[in-house]
Amino acid sequence: MLYVVPTPIGNLGDITFRALDVLRDCDLIAAEDTRHTLKLLTHFDIKKRVISYFEHNKITRGQELLNHLLAGANVAVVSDAGMPGISDPGADLIKLAVENNIEVCVLPGACAGITALVSSALPTDKFVFEGFIGTDNKKIAAFSQMIRVEKRTVIIYEAPHRIMKTLELLKDNIGNRKIAVCRELTKLHEEIFRGTPDEAILHFTENAPRGEFVIIIEGAGEEVPLAEEIQMSDEEIYQEVNRLRSQGMGKNEALKKVSDVCGKSRNEIYSICEKVKKGY
Repeated sequence: MLYVVPTPIGNLGDITFRALDVLRDCDLIAAEDTRHTLKLLTHFDIKKRVISYFEHNKITRGQELLNHLLAGANVAVVSDAGMPGISDPGADLIKLAVENNIEVCVLPGACAGITALVSSALPTDKFVFEGFIGTDNKKIAAFSQMIRVEKRTVIIYEAPHRIMKTLELLKDNIGNRKIAVCRELTKLHEEIFRGTPDEAILHFTENAPRGEFVIIIEGAGEEVPLAEEIQMSDEEIYQEVNRLRSQGMGKNEALKKVSDVCGKSRNEIYSICEKVKKGY
């Protein structure tokens, strides 16, 4: 069986009794960073074989782990912090196990995005998780288009060296909507800054950003610009449709959503995507 085991996002006291039992009893632990996980195991006096499983070895190591599972081993997968599979390669291992009829048991536990969302004091009834925006200009452009009109609360992750750029991006695209910038969650120096992007920029200019960040963004209200006022290039349209589909949205639904945003018919959006895909 494959066990998906959440680990604390900061405070070691947040690990569950059940998670500790699984880590003690499993045959093998697949860890994003073995050094980080060994510190956790040492703290709880758990001695277990740990092997690395991360973004750059997930294909070869994933097959190795599958072989162990097929042979009857119980394997636990952990990330450095929080729920494996959320913005980490644990999702690929889970998919591989399911495709090969391996039973998967997901334990409940800490998740930075959900902890930050609840702490934000922004609406939690509907929300969307975007993970890391990244540095790819096309993905950043697609995110910028999305964030202007998305009515649900949005969760993103960001690294400390990119936080100011991301806050500037939000300032340019959401104006004075509210955000919550959360860092060092559950740790001694936990901080949750609530305000506008402008106010957050001022705060983190005066207080150097440290630690990993989660940003919660208030959804757009009725002041969202009319669809025809939002201009998207053919490439941006193509990227946005692909982004929506990568999140599990059906083709027709993705085409319809982008058509609503940029003021073109669904058929026009389809034609544009086909043109970009074929390179002309």
